[in-house]
Amino acid sequence: MDKSESLTLPLIYSIAIHAVIAGVLLISFEFTPSTPEAMEVNLNQSDIEPAEEIVSAVSVDKAKVQEQVDRMKRQKAEAEAAEQRRIERLERRAEEARKAREREEQRQKEIERQQEIERQEAAQARKEAEQAKKEAQRLAEERAKAEAAAKEAERRKKEAEEAERRAAEERRKREEAERRAAEREAQLKKEMEEERARRQAARRQQVLSEVEKYQALIRQTIQRNWTVDDSMQGKSCELTISVAPSGFVKSVDTGNGDASVCRSARNAVLKANTLPVSEDPEIYQQMSTIKLTVKPQL
Repeated sequence: MDKSESLTLPLIYSIAIHAVIAGVLLISFEFTPSTPEAMEVNLNQSDIEPAEEIVSAVSVDKAKVQEQVDRMKRQKAEAEAAEQRRIERLERRAEEARKAREREEQRQKEIERQQEIERQEAAQARKEAEQAKKEAQRLAEERAKAEAAAKEAERRKKEAEEAERRAAEERRKREEAERRAAEREAQLKKEMEEERARRQAARRQQVLSEVEKYQALIRQTIQRNWTVDDSMQGKSCELTISVAPSGFVKSVDTGNGDASVCRSARNAVLKANTLPVSEDPEIYQQMSTIKLTVKPQL
């Protein structure tokens, strides 16, 4: 092996080692918050020693590289652990934030539910208050109407009582007047009845007197037209004579008595033909049918 090949091989090893270190650094860069210090290796051509010195330097560099690799692994593990802790912290924070958000959402829902309940209660309270107000107004109106009706009823009652009192007074006055009028009427009626009775008695007496007078005249007429003899002495006969208003004898009936006396007395009435009667209709009514008991005058 010539000198150039002996120098090239260590150089290649050194470059490969640095490439591995660079790859490790690039891979661990994403997991570490800080950039690890890069180990600077100067490969100046002037510093290249002979082959023995190069081999010694390579051995030393391997130990340093291993130390650097171990340190980098530790840093990576620490970074990964820190990142894991950070991730866990973030996850815990995210979980806490989620739970807090859920609690907040639940709290907001509870607040909204409570607000809805309060809104409904307030609406119900307003509704009940409005209904209570309307009911109070209705009761007030009914009370006012009832009071007005009571006053009107009291007024009508007083008017009715006054009207009844006036009617009672008028009735009392009317009854008193009627009683007095009835008393006056009764007194007048009594006086009229008494007067009528007096007049009727007087009239009856007058009629009776007139009837008796005409009966006496009729007897005289019968006696004038009656032919009697001694055999009739003390004998009598009942006659029923019916006369017209003019005195015309319409019929003569005999009753109890001596037959010869009755026969001759009837002949005497028929002979007279007309008997004296009053022109007074009332007296005539008493004389339209005359019942007489006649006795011959010898």
